[in-house]
Amino acid sequence: MLKGIPKILSPELLKVLCEMGHGDRIVIGDGNFPAESVGKNAIVVRMDGHGACEVLEAVLQVFPLDTYVEHPVGLMRVLPGDPVETPIWESYKELVAKADPRGESAVGQMEKSAFYEEARGAYAVIATGESALYANILLQKGVVA
Repeated sequence: MLKGIPKILSPELLKVLCEMGHGDRIVIGDGNFPAESVGKNAIVVRMDGHGACEVLEAVLQVFPLDTYVEHPVGLMRVLPGDPVETPIWESYKELVAKADPRGESAVGQMEKSAFYEEARGAYAVIATGESALYANILLQKGVVA
């Protein structure tokens, strides 16, 4: 065990986060996200017993967001006509605002197909047990100054 590191961050995930360089991306996928197929060229870390908010909060304690891009945090936009509500996004924005001085303006949205394309190029995918719909989130790593 280490002091100051959230207990939810396993040695495997800490290694992945440490290996990532500036500009690398990581996906925190909900329980419906096809982590293994989208992440077939990435490192997939299974965290099925955890929700996306608790994983995001822990990751943001050790992971700097990229300051050289407008939206280092990306959400999958709800498909037109899909009656799904996304209250989890507000929780995400609050967590990002605690970790980044840009606040919720660091969070952007992208079309579903664009999200999947970006996710296929991610360094890693975290598969959670999150049950909320459209709860997938993409983070781009910044630098530690």
